[in-house]
Amino acid sequence: METYITKENQAYEKATRRVKELKGFYGNLTSYILVISFLIVLNILTSPGYLWFFWPMIGWGLGVAAHAVTTFGIGKDWEEKKIKELMEEERKNVKTL
Repeated sequence: METYITKENQAYEKATRRVKELKGFYGNLTSYILVISFLIVLNILTSPGYLWFFWPMIGWGLGVAAHAVTTFGIGKDWEEKKIKELMEEERKNVKTL
C-alpha cells in the first residue's frame, strides 16, 4: 500500500511540474504575441519609414523558441527513458547481491 501511495505522489509531482512548465511556456508565448503586436502597431504609426519592431521580435522570438525546445523538446523523452533504464539496472544489481 505504501509503495502505491509513493508512486502516486511521484506521478502527481511529475504532472504538477509538467503543468508548471507548460503554463510558463504559454504565458511567455502569450506575452510575446501581445507585446510584439503592440510594437508593430506603434512602429507603423510613429515611424513607418524604419521598421525597428523586427529587432525585439527576433530577439524575444529566439527566447520563445528556446523555451519551446526545453518544454517540448526531444531531450525530455530521452532523459526519462535513460533514468528508468539506470534505475532498472540498479534494481537488478541490488537483487544479485
